[in-house]
Amino acid sequence: MDMKLSSILASILILVSTALIVKLLNWVWFRPKKLEKLLRKQGLNGNPYRLFRGDMQDLSNVMKTKQPKTLKLSDDLPPHILPYYHNIIDKYGKHSFIWVGPSPRLNVADPEHIKEILSKPGLFHKPLPDPIGETIVGGLAYLEDDRWAKHRRIMNPAFHMEKLKNMIPAMFLSCSKLIEKWEASISGSGSSQEIDVWPYLQDLTGDVISRTAFGRSYEEGRRIFELQREQVKLVLHLFPFSFLPGWRYFPTKANRKLRAITKEIQSLVRGIINQREQAMARGEIIHMDLLGILMESNSREIQQHGNKNAGLSIEDVIEECKLFYFAGSDSTSTLLVWTMVLLSNHQDWQARAREEVLKVFGKKQPTFDGLHQLKIVTMIFQEVLRLYPPAPLIIRAPTKTVQLGSTTIPVGVQLTLLIGLLHHDPNIWGNDVKEFKPERFSEGISSATKTQYSFIPFSAGPRVCVGQNFAMIEAKMALAMILQHFSFELSSSYLHAPFPIFTLQPQYGAPLIVRKL
Repeated sequence: MDMKLSSILASILILVSTALIVKLLNWVWFRPKKLEKLLRKQGLNGNPYRLFRGDMQDLSNVMKTKQPKTLKLSDDLPPHILPYYHNIIDKYGKHSFIWVGPSPRLNVADPEHIKEILSKPGLFHKPLPDPIGETIVGGLAYLEDDRWAKHRRIMNPAFHMEKLKNMIPAMFLSCSKLIEKWEASISGSGSSQEIDVWPYLQDLTGDVISRTAFGRSYEEGRRIFELQREQVKLVLHLFPFSFLPGWRYFPTKANRKLRAITKEIQSLVRGIINQREQAMARGEIIHMDLLGILMESNSREIQQHGNKNAGLSIEDVIEECKLFYFAGSDSTSTLLVWTMVLLSNHQDWQARAREEVLKVFGKKQPTFDGLHQLKIVTMIFQEVLRLYPPAPLIIRAPTKTVQLGSTTIPVGVQLTLLIGLLHHDPNIWGNDVKEFKPERFSEGISSATKTQYSFIPFSAGPRVCVGQNFAMIEAKMALAMILQHFSFELSSSYLHAPFPIFTLQPQYGAPLIVRKL
């Protein structure tokens, strides 16, 4: 009997092992080779598939080589900020692909194809699992279908214009602190001072999101920001292994540290939410910040349906708060730093922007209605977002076999939407595409572009960034107050090195000569 049982168990073990081996071989070889054959048959080209890692080692090496390099402000940006993709397209043409592990990923920079992809979020998802993005950002950014629709519906009220209008005093307070810091720095050295504005702008947007999202100052939220920046560094270190299933569960030092940081962030955010829930239970008046509006909207959703599951769980709210912190800070700070760099290099546009700000506000506190009158400032921001999009690429994957143009794309093939190439395409923007020319937006975005999906710094379609109005209002407030109090120009120590670290950031900071007016 024991012999028979042992024989059965051995047979089961052999069958299970065989099934796992077949599954593994299919994942690392048979499926990639089948997809490669299908793509090449349709005229798409790329490197031959290399077992297991594909192009990941080459991509990582190119990024490490390019990241520390500097360039001139007049240089073409895509070869620097999207180096590997640019190399592949140079080698194989626009209809090309790279290998992310055993998955082929098509390069997409045609506005009509991008429109097709972004306008149908049910058909084109974010590739899952994406543990890197989920670890740092989470929330709405990484949900799909019904879960995404529920979160978006509950979050939308927090970003209505009337709600954002009430956040202007908090934004003003944060910007005033920045002005005071720069004035104090300059006062000790005469009328001007070299200031690396990048860390100050990061602190500013961190302070704004802390106040407007949670009613707290940056000092109280500083630990969360510090932890998220540590997360980014760790995730970039782990990037070459991100295609491996379960990579984040390997017992490596980096993974252990990443888990510890993630746990601490969740604990800190949970503490903020618990305090708010306790205050609501005591009947205290709740600040109408983003968290307060979100919790009110969530409560209303639950009451309407009479079902707790209709709303967000505490874990859901934590994830959305992580998104508030990271996306709400990073995208605006990068927009502001590149705007200051470009206005330092184009003093005529700096003067025009200042003249407009002084005409609308004088030296008084900027108002919500006044910010909407800043046409020149808006044009400048739009041109900066064209040249330096916060996220130079977006990844999607079909949920079933689809037709994109003349290409059939099966499940298993991913898509890289190359926003950085799209925004620098001379066929769309003209031969002056590399130049800083805000006047191209003088008649609005639709007049500046040939097609609707040629300019998409905040994505587009149903999943367009929910916080884009918040980011633009915050950026206008900050720039208006800076222009009221200072002029600025590039320092001789400035090194131009934009590179995407989740968002497009200056690798060596942004030292400017800031002069008090």
